Amino acid sequence: MNWTRIVVHTAATCALSLFLGAEAHISAAQTLHAQTPPAQSAAQTIRNEWWRHAVIYEIYPRSFQDSNGDGIGDIKGITARLDYLHDLGIDAIWLTPIYPSPGVDYGYDISDYTAIDPIYGTMQDFDHLVAEARKRNIRVIMDYVINHTSDQNEWFKESRSSRMNPKRDWYIWRDGKAPGQPPNNWQSWFGHSAWQWDEKTKQYYYHYFYVQQPDLNWRNPEVHTAMDGVLDFWMKRGVAGFRIDAVSRLFEDPNLHDDPYLSGHNAYGDRNIQHKYTDDLPEVHEVLKEVRRVVDKYPGDPVLVTEADEPNIEALTRMYGDGDEVQLPMDFQIADVNELSAPRFRELFNEIENNTAHGQPEYFFSNHDQPRQWDRYGDGVHNDQIAKLMAVLLLATRGTPQMYYGEELGMRTTPPARIEDVHDPIGKIGWPREKGRDGERTPMQWDTTAHAGFTTAAKPWLPVPPSASSYNVETESSNPDSIFNTYKRLLALRKSNPALRDGSQESINNNDRNVFAFLRRSGDSTVLVALNMSAKARRISFHLAANGVHGTALQPLYSSPLPASSRLPLDGVVLPPFGALVAAVQ
Repeated sequence: MNWTRIVVHTAATCALSLFLGAEAHISAAQTLHAQTPPAQSAAQTIRNEWWRHAVIYEIYPRSFQDSNGDGIGDIKGITARLDYLHDLGIDAIWLTPIYPSPGVDYGYDISDYTAIDPIYGTMQDFDHLVAEARKRNIRVIMDYVINHTSDQNEWFKESRSSRMNPKRDWYIWRDGKAPGQPPNNWQSWFGHSAWQWDEKTKQYYYHYFYVQQPDLNWRNPEVHTAMDGVLDFWMKRGVAGFRIDAVSRLFEDPNLHDDPYLSGHNAYGDRNIQHKYTDDLPEVHEVLKEVRRVVDKYPGDPVLVTEADEPNIEALTRMYGDGDEVQLPMDFQIADVNELSAPRFRELFNEIENNTAHGQPEYFFSNHDQPRQWDRYGDGVHNDQIAKLMAVLLLATRGTPQMYYGEELGMRTTPPARIEDVHDPIGKIGWPREKGRDGERTPMQWDTTAHAGFTTAAKPWLPVPPSASSYNVETESSNPDSIFNTYKRLLALRKSNPALRDGSQESINNNDRNVFAFLRRSGDSTVLVALNMSAKARRISFHLAANGVHGTALQPLYSSPLPASSRLPLDGVVLPPFGALVAAVQ
């Protein structure tokens, strides 16, 4: 299936689209439509969409920058650091939830979708952030928590007040299959039964995640109307799109079939289970089309990013639809390889490059829900060098890369040492096998002052890791060979080099079990990328004639660990252990 939708906007349209109200959006689009020249071909036009060339940076607001000394990051703190993000080379920031929330799941339990939690600031602070980001050509992407609300949301309070309440069917209520027994064996992702008894109305409600996060009933048209209104609210405030949370969990089997059990037990002591009747039901795609129609009313090419932890390339490809669902489904298959394996990365990158929807890949290696890549891919000895290799893998491939705050510093996962120090509820439930996600959410490391420059409070909400004394923006900025400067160089190279910005991607040396190598090509420009995923030096030759590339040498654009400035022969490149090379073919 090919992408056939054609959107043509001038630069002026893009500017208007992000920052005017809905009526102004529509009228501007109508006016400029009449002034635009005839549409280009689909292939030409699609490549002008901003998100195809963007680098997205995930910010966990509690941990990025505290502006008022309460130990918790906030919106004003993010605004104060926009120059840093601009200078780094970031094009868009994704904010994890900043809506009012009881904080059971630190923002992913939302009590009001169209307001700002006071711990982060005010709506005026948010509008100022969007305006200041615009001045720096940085777009703002909001988190759209579509599967569930907080149990303190007014919608749910009404729903649980009475079986006769008009909002009763906004959530999933069922009778037990016997006294004291839930409707079936479905399990919460965070352990134990996914059904919670409500004593007042004598029924169970369904929650895929925490008890305090009841699932919305997406089979109810009124839920669609309410949640579409949430999208409209934030689009009118100038956001550039949404990251859609837990989208594959929107629907459940209406017949409540039991999920099949698997062998073993999870960290919470439950029997392992296959979420056969609660994940990836086909109705999800109709909702994604609906969400796309809502945001497509606004100019500026709004983007949708999904938390698409799909099990294979076929399921991931379905997220694109026929160019009418999601532009950027997050590729968890690549993110979660969790070992340096040239054959496995080659296989997965080839799969997404050849996806039948011809969709744009979206790559990442760290986020707020999983241990940081410095730890997951490091070998305990060469972690810094491996971090640089992973930076090349993220930023030199064809697709839209997504970074996680502090990744550019080599921030590491620092889990709590004692259960008394745990914030994340799953760490309390699953301790010690499951220590929760606090370790990947520690404060951003800016400098060598107290609490790494994150806060002036006596105590930040999470402790700053000891590694912050060496791994911080201030210290690494002055070291040309730091992880930070590796990211900065690669981000600049990605923007300036035509092959890295716009080029196709093609794997080469496909039988090499240690080196993952590929070409990026655009017009007459060809860039070769080679990544040694082993702890030994590797000598490798490249024979590119079969790929239609004629050249005899490589001019390094970036290399690590040893800088290479002189030309290298194609027939005898030596890559050091975990070495990375980005070079123009000449």
